Amino acid sequence: MSYEITARQVEIEVGGSGRMTAYLARPDDAETRPVVLVGSELWGLTGEVREMVRNVAELGHVAIAPDIYHRFGTEGASGMEENDANRQRGFEMIGRLTRNDVADDLSAALAFARAEANGGSKAGALGFSLGGHVAFFGTARLGLTAAAIYYPGWLSVAGTALSRPEPLVEVAAREIADGGGRMLLFWAELDHVIDAEQRRRVDEELTAAGVRHESVVYPGAKHAFFFPGREMYDKDAAEDSWGRVREFFAAELA
Repeated sequence: MSYEITARQVEIEVGGSGRMTAYLARPDDAETRPVVLVGSELWGLTGEVREMVRNVAELGHVAIAPDIYHRFGTEGASGMEENDANRQRGFEMIGRLTRNDVADDLSAALAFARAEANGGSKAGALGFSLGGHVAFFGTARLGLTAAAIYYPGWLSVAGTALSRPEPLVEVAAREIADGGGRMLLFWAELDHVIDAEQRRRVDEELTAAGVRHESVVYPGAKHAFFFPGREMYDKDAAEDSWGRVREFFAAELA
């Protein structure tokens, strides 16, 4: 089923840390619908991320992507151009994230979607790269029902403040299991960020914790294979994975 979509940029109060920009979309009707938190790549709320929020809304959900960089500047609110200088700036900002701050941001986005966009009690997450890392954390901390996660780096190794002092997967897996969440993870065989050993460790930790999950590895695919217009784009992997996301959210968030 296709829906007419209403989308808008919003400003959300986050505790004592000021206002956070987010992009929100939902079907243009009055029905209560599940919420999906959308985690962006390193580059913030780019046009690609905003389009993805609308795509999730077309599946029948309230979708919202928060700017988790808001404490450090305004770059993330409009999205950063992909270049070396912005890559360095992005890594500087993710190094300053804390678990409590990110949990506050995600909680505030979820609460806003429920209060201002008629979001329901069920909630999930969708994330890409850094956004997958954040979605993995959010699934654990917020007790989300379902998470579809694309090539999430640094789950089993140090890399962001969310994975220190211990790797994120070691603490999050137990919390996800306790919350009953289910995970669908997409990996690229030739990922220069996430090697086969890291994938193996993530699967082992999730299995040991009792998390319901499925991992899909796409042969020949590279990191960031999902979005068209990039050198790494893999049409077959992108289309197959999105079909799985649709089925996954339909089953878990219905």
